[in-house]
Amino acid sequence: MMTTQFFTTLDGVQIAYRMDGSDDKPVLMLANSIATSMNMWDDQMNELTKYFRVLRYDYRGHGDSDTPDGPYSFDRLGRDVMELLHTLHIGRVHFLGLSLGGVVGQWLAIYAPELIDRLILSNTSSYLGPAEQWQGLINAVLEPGNLPAFADTFINNWFPKHMVDSSSDITKVFHEMVLATRPQGIAGSWAAIRDMDMRRTASLISNPTLVISGQYDTVTLPSHGELIAKTVSGAKLVLLPSVHLSNIEYQDDFLRIVLEFLQVK
Repeated sequence: MMTTQFFTTLDGVQIAYRMDGSDDKPVLMLANSIATSMNMWDDQMNELTKYFRVLRYDYRGHGDSDTPDGPYSFDRLGRDVMELLHTLHIGRVHFLGLSLGGVVGQWLAIYAPELIDRLILSNTSSYLGPAEQWQGLINAVLEPGNLPAFADTFINNWFPKHMVDSSSDITKVFHEMVLATRPQGIAGSWAAIRDMDMRRTASLISNPTLVISGQYDTVTLPSHGELIAKTVSGAKLVLLPSVHLSNIEYQDDFLRIVLEFLQVK
């Protein structure tokens, strides 16, 4: 496996990324949930690299990437991906985004569809308003000492009760991932979500699209996935009996659905 590498965006932010798998395979790009790092996909890498050269990265404010001040936007988060692909001389990728990554995927398919082959939008939404609720969260997460409480909230929102109550190894890993995320990175990304509304523009997506929703997801409701699937022409919708991180909770089913959609033989 390759080690983490870095590139610098046009606005001077250093972004961490890594490529795994043989360079003779098509590229699959992964984008993760807020308050996690590219390591969110570690347990799926053995299977995915059988078929793809997998490109992962850390959002600004997350993982090993820089943390610029101020609110972020999906215009900027999307351009981070565009600039990374340009830097690596990669013209086209399959794109799998979960949660925040799914919104980045929508933005790319709307504004830079030539970069995307097949698009997978997992446990995500095209709108998570109203804006006022996000502003309150932004203010709270930036208060010193509040991150541990937010980490507990994230874990409770991401995993089923039995996994949380058992303090499983996987929930501990994700809890540590949240605590390692800078509050400004979370706040900046929440600002992007606060200002986001792709309910109409998602109709411009023309790439083959798969939407994966979690039946028990309270963050991005099943109805949010249904709306995306109805809005994007020809999109396929799959409902898993999961909470929010369906790639973790139902890994085998998740991988099977993803690989079938990407037409792995």
